[in-house]
Amino acid sequence: MSYAKFVASLIRANLGNINKIRISPSTCLSTVASPKSSQEEKEQQLDGCTVVQAEPLELISQTKDARKVYLDNIQIDFDNTEEAYKSKGNLELLRSLLVFHLCSVDFLVDKNKELMELTKNLLGQRVFEKLMKMTFYGQFVAGEDHNSIKPLIQKNQSFGVGAVLDYSVEEDLTQEEAEKKEMDSCVSEAEKESPGTDHREKKYKAHRQFGDRRGGVISARTYFYADEAKCDNQMETFINCIKASGGASSDGFSAIKMTALGRPQFLLQFSEVLVKWRQFFHFLAAQQGKSDMSALEKILELEQLKENLAQLGVGAKDDIENWFTGEKLGSSGTIDLLDWNSLITDTTKISNLLMVPNVETGQLEPLLSTFTAEEESQMKRMLQRVDILAKHAVENGVRLMVDAEQTYFQPAISRLTLEMQRKFNREKPVIFNTYQCYLKEAYDNVTLDVELSRREGWYFGAKLVRGAYMYQERARAQEIGYEDPINPDYEATNRMYHKCLEYVLEEIEHNRKANVMVATHNEDTVKFTLEKMNEMSLSPVENKVYFGQLLGMCDQISFPLGQAGFPVYKYVPYGPVNEVIPYLSRRAQENRGFMKGSQRERSLLWKELRRRLVGGQVFYRPVY
Repeated sequence: MSYAKFVASLIRANLGNINKIRISPSTCLSTVASPKSSQEEKEQQLDGCTVVQAEPLELISQTKDARKVYLDNIQIDFDNTEEAYKSKGNLELLRSLLVFHLCSVDFLVDKNKELMELTKNLLGQRVFEKLMKMTFYGQFVAGEDHNSIKPLIQKNQSFGVGAVLDYSVEEDLTQEEAEKKEMDSCVSEAEKESPGTDHREKKYKAHRQFGDRRGGVISARTYFYADEAKCDNQMETFINCIKASGGASSDGFSAIKMTALGRPQFLLQFSEVLVKWRQFFHFLAAQQGKSDMSALEKILELEQLKENLAQLGVGAKDDIENWFTGEKLGSSGTIDLLDWNSLITDTTKISNLLMVPNVETGQLEPLLSTFTAEEESQMKRMLQRVDILAKHAVENGVRLMVDAEQTYFQPAISRLTLEMQRKFNREKPVIFNTYQCYLKEAYDNVTLDVELSRREGWYFGAKLVRGAYMYQERARAQEIGYEDPINPDYEATNRMYHKCLEYVLEEIEHNRKANVMVATHNEDTVKFTLEKMNEMSLSPVENKVYFGQLLGMCDQISFPLGQAGFPVYKYVPYGPVNEVIPYLSRRAQENRGFMKGSQRERSLLWKELRRRLVGGQVFYRPVY
């Protein structure tokens, strides 16, 4: 049964219950598009999310012959501080300089939580909040609620920069509480009853010492599973923000996280199944002398593959023959990794997905000895929630970005996202997957997914990031004892990012059936993207290539891009001061590495401040 039919049957059976869920205006994550018009924006509010009405753009991609449009090379001067900081007053420049300097002091960053707590106790809550709003909070957070963030959103939009809104309040858990929640939600009943008896790899099992997934994470929100009701509430939050984005523009974005939508046990188990099947394919490729080829180059001879499977005892001869009798599968006499992946299909019982090949015994074996009815139900509800969000995205004209997470969850997240793309990206790119380019396998993942979109004729959508879990991933791999999934150094990650980006840009150039979000603070990567766009005659108004940065960082990149007509977005967090402390703590940690690695942003800030003072602009205020 296909993914579409499977989920459809689930929705029909359970839609009545889903519709009874009460919508609560809670956390909001949505995108407000960058307007390129001088007309006055119309504000509106929807279920607690602030949106700004923008005039729709006529896209080159909507014209009859987009590829023949002549494009002049676009050159952007990232050294022009007058243009880069024209949206900032002098006090804002001074605040940025102060905050960035403090972020480079190791002691302050390492002890930031303790120091903030001490300051609050000494000065009192009211003075502490004022101090935070003058410094870290004012730099990285837009305001306390949807009303207080309106002025910042409007100002940024007037300078060509849109916003991804995120209510950045996080659950206040101790490390012990987080570890308990993780172990309860990631360990199956079978493992609890008979630990160590199932055929599980240690990478895809929960480990208490890494149960607090917030550790070593610098820029990503973390969700911990509590119960199904909480997952329903989080789904409704995503729905509210999808609606808000749809009301804001004709090309809005919303972002979701799979771990917010269900019990992570399923993501662990399904990830292990997918990885083991891929490993088995590479094992079979080695038997045909193709172990040194790239993932897409490994094309196996079908008859020899059948013989190898029979010799291994993986299924009866008739069963093996039936595996390759699909409409297209194996019709060319060969089979590649994409064909092989299609053997793993959705069935009416989720537990049937969790079958893995055992090379030693030559049998297909269940990953778990038992799979309870409640676990089955929980896994189905996760798929239902994902499907509901995708349908809301389509209905509201919003593109849905699925955030990347840890490598032990990611294979399942990517596969579920891929299935959504196959269903919902038939006419335009609606669903976007996120690729973490600090992973050694990033290029293989991108090329395989692009190739599948070509074969099946749907639109490919990607967000490219370097990655948010490096320190945690390295520590976990070393302590538990499996191969480090991360590239050896930052230079290797840069090369991987550019390699993946160029591949997707070439796909856009060839058939215009792909979109990419270049989510980076790296100026060289932005320049690389602009060069490739010029070479390929990709116009910014086609809305095929987007740029994204965090609020309070890299304004010298975001604002020149926005004013030049490129679709560019700031990630805009908001929430009460006390409740966004975890977010501010991560910003301090991220900026430590960023500011130590480059003094460029501080130099540009000083340059602009001196220019204004020398020019008599002591009381400069932005005009918009």
